[in-house]
Amino acid sequence: MSPIGRMERILLATDGTEYSTSAEILAIDLAERAGAELHIVRAIVEGAWGMFTPGGATPLQEEAEAHLAALKAKAEALGIPTFTALPMADDPSKAIIKEAKRVQADMIVIGRHERDPITRMLLGGNVIGYAPCPVLVAPPGSHFWKDILIATDGSRSSDAATVTAAALAKCCNSHVTVLSVKVPTHSQRRQAEAEKIVERGVAYLRQEGVDTKGLVREGLFDDVIIEEEHEGDTLIILGSHGRTGVGRSLFGSRTERIINRSNGPVLVVQAGG
Repeated sequence: MSPIGRMERILLATDGTEYSTSAEILAIDLAERAGAELHIVRAIVEGAWGMFTPGGATPLQEEAEAHLAALKAKAEALGIPTFTALPMADDPSKAIIKEAKRVQADMIVIGRHERDPITRMLLGGNVIGYAPCPVLVAPPGSHFWKDILIATDGSRSSDAATVTAAALAKCCNSHVTVLSVKVPTHSQRRQAEAEKIVERGVAYLRQEGVDTKGLVREGLFDDVIIEEEHEGDTLIILGSHGRTGVGRSLFGSRTERIINRSNGPVLVVQAGG
């Protein structure tokens, strides 16, 4: 398995809309539980400020600054060291990635957009694909999880996901289920590996003192994962890409489909991330 997962700096990426509300609540809650710093970034599309009035800020700037100040006050009231950033960028996802690298974030928390597929693809997909750390995507209305479900296929990113799950389980006192899916289209040899993959993950988590169990199921990967999430009470943790090792996590991939179907938060972990 990978080195010990850290949870010292959490980056919340918000756009100030209702699609970020659940992400804001989750990030503050997680930072409090983990004893982590909270860094909040609200990236504004370049040119969206509008014309500055002589000697004053634009309404958009004032609204964004007030929004960040309110989040900072809420977090600091809980004893969370909190920092904010309000960058302008032609692509908000690039500003989020830049800020994550600057503060050396251990996790990015971002909301899931429901309405606009282009925004969902460019912002969510690019953040997941290029993030230097795990990315937690929170759909509107989601809440803090009771249990954690790791979907593993034995890939490097699945191993990294298992390490991250151990760190989260410890700080959040969560039970963890390690799941491997026997997909009908896979070879018999690969399907036969499912039990060993689960056993390895369970052994690591128990070694780390985490309450865990293993589960092997047959069916379509996406369908099985969604069936096991228990109406949003479960945090799903996935590796960013599977054993094919092809490219980054792109919009329309297996990972993105699960994120879009889930009722609860989904955490995507990169190999070594």
